[in-house]
Amino acid sequence: MIELGNYNELEVLRDTSVGLFLGSKTGTEILLPNKYVPKSAEIGDRLNVFCYLDHEERPIATTLEPTVIRNHFGFLKVVEVNRIGAFMDWGLEKHLLVPFSEQRDKMKEGQWYVIRCYMDDVSFRLVGSNKIYKFLTNEKLTVKEREEVDLLFTRMTDLGWEVIINDLHKGLVYADEIFRKVAVGKRTKGFIKKIRPDNKIDVSLQPLGEKILEPTARAIYERLKSSDGFLPLHDKSDPMVIKTEMQMSKKTFKKGIGILYKDRKIEIKEDGIYLV
Repeated sequence: MIELGNYNELEVLRDTSVGLFLGSKTGTEILLPNKYVPKSAEIGDRLNVFCYLDHEERPIATTLEPTVIRNHFGFLKVVEVNRIGAFMDWGLEKHLLVPFSEQRDKMKEGQWYVIRCYMDDVSFRLVGSNKIYKFLTNEKLTVKEREEVDLLFTRMTDLGWEVIINDLHKGLVYADEIFRKVAVGKRTKGFIKKIRPDNKIDVSLQPLGEKILEPTARAIYERLKSSDGFLPLHDKSDPMVIKTEMQMSKKTFKKGIGILYKDRKIEIKEDGIYLV
């Protein structure tokens, strides 16, 4: 079976004037047009291709790489808006349609949005949706505390940034725990900090527990080396100054310099910290 909207590893069956016909183990065939055929491809080779419907609604394969695949989220730009809906650039010749019914707010040409790509049950076409939260559930969680996860930032709230976890769950990174620039559509790694009784998930952008200490100490140490062995910061410095200068909280900074001090790598003086 060939899955539309996803990558498929298929065998090259035959060469024709319009391209290569590829086949799956179940006997299904699909065309890889000439413009996508690798020069080294031969009969019997196996190719990893993305499969979708072309402008004439025919299944085709391509070696182009889309920026989002079926049942996943992506950050896409609107290239056209017409009477049908908004069309997104997802790296393929045929743009991805987001119907008006799947737009949280009216989408505008040139703007970027977080989109879920899925197969429409009625038309059996690949479409996008900006109503992303209906695709997320925290009822049955597939993550546990302290686990490293993939994050996608979706929007800023009064508490912090809402994120999509592993393309499955909704989580929150509190504003006072973010020490680097983030934005809608940014992907990064994170860690499950806490799972609440109602299955709401708190997320951290930094390793938890003891794991944070060594990287933090190393970051301070490297900053000292690049600053001629001195930083005008110490355990009594203003928290906002530390956050601005080091992109970390004062608590984290104090833990880091504590490790360096115990290892006799720094001296702590009234005007700041020095490399030994």
